[in-house]
Amino acid sequence: MPETPVEDLLRELAPQVLGALVRRYGHFDTAEDAVQEALIAAAGRWPRDGVPENPRGWLITVASRRLTDLLRCEQARMRREDTVARWALPEQWRAPAADRPPADADDTLILLFLCCHPALSPASQIALTLRAVGGLSTAEVARAFLVPEATMTRRISRGKQRIRDTGLRFAPPTGAERADRLAAVLHVLYLIFTEGYARTAGPGLLRADLTAEAIRLARLVHRLLPEDPEVTGLLALMLLTDARAPARIGPQGELVPMAEQDRGRWRADQIAEGVELITGALPRGVVGAYQLQAAIAAGHDEAPSAAATDWAQITALYEVLLGISDNPVVALNHAVAVAMSRGASAGLVLLADLADDARLADDPRLPAARAHLWEQVGERVAAREAYRMAAARSTNLAQQRYLNARADRLSDDPPGGRGR
Repeated sequence: MPETPVEDLLRELAPQVLGALVRRYGHFDTAEDAVQEALIAAAGRWPRDGVPENPRGWLITVASRRLTDLLRCEQARMRREDTVARWALPEQWRAPAADRPPADADDTLILLFLCCHPALSPASQIALTLRAVGGLSTAEVARAFLVPEATMTRRISRGKQRIRDTGLRFAPPTGAERADRLAAVLHVLYLIFTEGYARTAGPGLLRADLTAEAIRLARLVHRLLPEDPEVTGLLALMLLTDARAPARIGPQGELVPMAEQDRGRWRADQIAEGVELITGALPRGVVGAYQLQAAIAAGHDEAPSAAATDWAQITALYEVLLGISDNPVVALNHAVAVAMSRGASAGLVLLADLADDARLADDPRLPAARAHLWEQVGERVAAREAYRMAAARSTNLAQQRYLNARADRLSDDPPGGRGR
């Protein structure tokens, strides 16, 4: 078999093994525990003894045995409660029905649908997706979101308990429900990527492990649904955005705005792949939000310099996006694009309309955008105050330093300056 690092192989196989167990035996919460124990066993044995010829089958066998042990223990407890009749051990199951997928089917997509079910809270959706589908340990998920491991353990446990209590079926959604459920999956992956690329709290700007995991999962969904244009759009958006990551951080860990980034450091291979994906997706039919955002990202990435950016095209794309999205951040980005294509004053008028939007009440991006445009039109005092407000709202230390530094630059008016 190809030379694959054991850790990467286990991460790839984890959702397939869990999907196989849940489809065959049910009991998502117990099956997930059994799979984690099988992964731990493999991580200890395979580097020493070698990877088995059929690693997926090995994991399923070991996890199934452990699941049997766990269910036996659960049966003993439930017998004391006179409810044992509702249970059956795995070896007591009959063969799967003929209409079930074969044993080697990849149930990862169904597992994603289950982890992102609307009955779960967004926090549980993200945590379960990273643990059950991403193969991250509870400790790794906790570190990614800057919470204690015990807190993340409770969050994951509540999600699994919710799946058990609501009796959610391990089956793909059908009919009209499928589109909504797929949208929920894509939204969770987008949230994971966004937290990695522009982390909301902590000392650094990026969490490369989260962006990489989000891209890996998006590739997985794209492999399973290659003809879905929004799946393609999301993967393209991630690639085109992440391509700029090497130039987004300065030598001291400081934020470097896109206009000041060294574009020679952008990842050309990701840009080429992202552009190819979105170019192929756009003509397929109805254009969705992820496709439009990917097209906007491509417009930035393909420009040889900030000055050469086609802001008129980007503004037009945002206007199409505004027609299908009520997201205030889209409106904010549209205002910035208008400022770049039609002048800072025009952008400030649009930003003023967002001032009373409660959804942006604590968001640092609105005062930061207003500060930038006020600075362009010479309103240095207003710009300085807005930069300070943005810094106060931000919970990311690197972003705070950048915004405060911008404010400090405006503390003293230059000779003849407008200190209004």
